[in-house]
Amino acid sequence: MIDTLYNLDALGTPQAFLLALLIGIGFGFALDRAGFSSSRRLAGVFYFTDMAVVKVMFTAMLTAMLGLSYLSAAGWLSFDQVFLMPTIYGAQIIGGLIFGVGFVMGGWCPGTAASGAASGKIDAVVFLVGAVGGGIIFNELFPVVKPLYTMGNRGVRFIYEDLGTSHGMFAVGLTIVGVVVFWLCEWVEKLRNGRSTYLGSPFLKAFSVAFIAAAAGLLILKPDSNSAVASTKIAASVESEFLAAVDGATDHIEPEELADRLMAGESGLTVVDVRPAEEFASFHIRGAINIPLAELAQALEPQKNAGTIVLYSNGMTHPAQARDSLQRLGFSNAFILTDGIVGFRERCLMPVSLRSEPLDNATATRVNAWQAYFSGEAAPATATATLPAEVTAQRLVDTAWLADQLGTPNLKLIDLRSQPEYNTSHIPGSLNLNLESFRGNVNGVPSLLLPPQILAAHFSLMGLEPTDTVLLVPGDKIHDATIVSMAFERLGHSQYAILTGGFGKWLAENRPVDAVLPTVNASSYPAPAARDSFTVDYREVAAAIGKPGIVILDVRPAAYYSGEKSDEARAGHIPGAINRPYTEDVAQSASFKPTEELAAAYRALIPDPKTRIIVHCRTGHQASQTVFVLRHLLGYANVRWYDAGWTEWAAKPGLPVER
Repeated sequence: MIDTLYNLDALGTPQAFLLALLIGIGFGFALDRAGFSSSRRLAGVFYFTDMAVVKVMFTAMLTAMLGLSYLSAAGWLSFDQVFLMPTIYGAQIIGGLIFGVGFVMGGWCPGTAASGAASGKIDAVVFLVGAVGGGIIFNELFPVVKPLYTMGNRGVRFIYEDLGTSHGMFAVGLTIVGVVVFWLCEWVEKLRNGRSTYLGSPFLKAFSVAFIAAAAGLLILKPDSNSAVASTKIAASVESEFLAAVDGATDHIEPEELADRLMAGESGLTVVDVRPAEEFASFHIRGAINIPLAELAQALEPQKNAGTIVLYSNGMTHPAQARDSLQRLGFSNAFILTDGIVGFRERCLMPVSLRSEPLDNATATRVNAWQAYFSGEAAPATATATLPAEVTAQRLVDTAWLADQLGTPNLKLIDLRSQPEYNTSHIPGSLNLNLESFRGNVNGVPSLLLPPQILAAHFSLMGLEPTDTVLLVPGDKIHDATIVSMAFERLGHSQYAILTGGFGKWLAENRPVDAVLPTVNASSYPAPAARDSFTVDYREVAAAIGKPGIVILDVRPAAYYSGEKSDEARAGHIPGAINRPYTEDVAQSASFKPTEELAAAYRALIPDPKTRIIVHCRTGHQASQTVFVLRHLLGYANVRWYDAGWTEWAAKPGLPVER
C-alpha cells in the first residue's frame, strides 16, 4: 500500500515542500513546452482557433482517473489515503464562472500565468499579481462570503454513485466522452484554420483506442469500489459534521487557549500527542501523553465525555481523522489543536524578539510566560523586573522605570481606579482591583483589612506569586494604593511599589494604554500562619494613652479631630493624640510632597525616629498613607497601624474621648 504524504500527515514537511517545488517546476516546463506560456494561444479556445487547452484538460483528467483507478484495483492505493475534494455546488459553480470570466479577459489562469511570468510575459505578471490581490481580498472579505463558501455542500461524492452505475462503467463512459471531445476539437480547428494536427492521423486513432481499452480494463479488474463507496459515504457524513463544527468553531482549540489552560492546571484536560513515540520523545507539549492512533479509543475510554480531550500531531490531518473517529464512537469532548505542534511552537513558544511583527505588551507578557512554563525553566534574568534598591526602600517607582520594564513576565500591575475607568483604558497588562475587596467586616468592625488567609485567596485568584514584582497604580488618590499595600505587608510580599503620579501621569506622558483584559492563571499564594506585627487593636491603643515615648497620631481632617464634625458614634479624638491630616503629605494627584519637606514636618512633630507611633484615621484607609510615609519615605522604624480607627473607638462607650 502506498503511504501518501496526505495519509502520513506530512504535507507541511520540508520533504513535501521540495517535492511540490520539483513537481511545480516540471509542470511549468510542460506548460511552456505545450505553448501555454502564450496568452494568445490560451485565448484561442474562445475563438475556436486553438483548442489545445480543452485537449490537454481532458487528457490530464482521463490519465489521472485511470491511473488512480488502476492503483486502487491493484491494491496499491486506497481512496481514503488521498484528499478527496468535497462537492460544494454553490462555491464551485460561482467560483468556476469567476474563473472563466478571468480567463476570457486575461487569457491566463494562475498556473499558466506563472509559466508566462517565468518566460518574461508582462501581461502574465500583471495577471499573477491580480490573482494574488484577489486572494487577499477574498481573505479580508471572508466573513461576507462565508455563506457561499459552504453553500450546497454535499460532502465527498463520487459521480457514479449519484448515477447509480459502477466505477468501471463510469470510467469507460467518461473516457469515450473525452475521446469524442478530442476529435471534435481537431475538427473545429480544421474548420476554422483549414488544417488540423491530428485529425484522421494514426496517432489519434491509436491514442483513442488505447484510452478506451484502458478504461474497459477496469470492467475486468474492478477497483475496490465497494470499500471506496463505503468510505466516501462515511467521509461525506464526517465532512458535513466537520464543516458544521468549523462553522460553529466547536471542533478545535487554538494554541494560545491550550497554553493558558495547561498553565492554569485545568482539571479534566487531556492533551494527546498522536505522533510516533520517537517524535514525542524528541519534543512534546508539556503535560501531553502519547497514544498511538490504533489504541486511541481504548486508551481514552475513561475520558469519554468527561473533561476535554485535545488531539495534536505535526499538522491537523491525523488529529482530524482521529477526532472524527472518536466522534463516531460517541466522544463528544474531543477537539483538535489548530495547526498542531508546529502552530503551537510558532504562536506560543517563538521568542518575542524573533517575531516578524511587534507584539503589544500584554501579548509579549503571555508569550514570555508560556516560554518559561513549557520549557520548564524560569524566565531569564534579563526578562525579570526587579525593584532597584532605592525603590525597595521607598516603595515608589516613576513612569520611566515602568515603561522600561513593561512586559516582563514577573511584573504584575494592579489598577486601583473604578472599573468603568479601567475598562475604558489602562496600562497594558493591568489587572483591575476594587480596593474594598481587600476589606470587610471582621469581628463586627466594618472596613478592616481582611485576614491573611482571605487575602492570599484573593492573590491566588489574581494569579500573583510570591516572586512577582507588583506595581500598584492609583487614580487620583495615592492612599488607595497605600491601603492595598497593607495587604502586601500583611502577607510579607516585599517586592511591591506604587507608581508615583498614578495612571494620570502615565496618560499625560502619552505612554501606551489599551482596553484588553489580561489572561490570568490562578496561583496558590501561601498565607502566613502568624498575624502581622504592625497592626494594633483598641486594647493596645488604650494602654498607650499617656505613656512616654509613644505618640498616637490622628490623621483625620482637623475638624473631625477637634469634634466640630463627626460621622461616627461620638465626636472628638483619643486623649493625648496629636493631629496631622493625611492631606498635608500630598503635593498633587497621586504624588507625595518632596521627601525633604516631609522629613522636616515630621521631625518637628516627632523628633526621634525611634519613637513608637500609632497611626489611625476613621477606617484605616487614610492612616495607611501616613504609615507608608513614616515607614518607607522617612525611615521611622516603630510605626503601628490602628486599622479599626475611630469607627471602632467611638462605638465603644468605655473608651475615653477628648474634644
